[in-house]
Amino acid sequence: MADVDRGEGPILLFDGVCNLCNGVIQFLIKRDPDGRFRYAPLQSDVATELLRDCGLPTDRIETFVMIHDGECFTKSTAAIRIAMELGGIYRLAGPLKYIPRPIRDGVYDLVAATRYDIFGRKEECMVPTPDIEDRFLD
Repeated sequence: MADVDRGEGPILLFDGVCNLCNGVIQFLIKRDPDGRFRYAPLQSDVATELLRDCGLPTDRIETFVMIHDGECFTKSTAAIRIAMELGGIYRLAGPLKYIPRPIRDGVYDLVAATRYDIFGRKEECMVPTPDIEDRFLD
């Protein structure tokens, strides 16, 4: 993998200009007081390195990516893995992994294709506040 200080725990790559994606990241930050998750917007250089290391395209990717223990997960699989890692009631998402991936990813792709129309987008990536900036890779 790229020479990046990843710390411990999963890394989540997200669309930094997507309002829905930023909302999900804020949701996760509030429910992860120990700061296990680390984050990087897909538009960052570190995300480009990590995507390349995962064998994923670096030019235009339309999904969350979760990197954990040397494995890379995308689309609905990443969403389910994130919920499982978050723990608590969110672990109830676990059985969704038994739905065939083409069906899960079809729903995921529908949301991804309409996310800007429904939730809007920002002109630039969010800037983390000082209390959470150590959770963001740069």
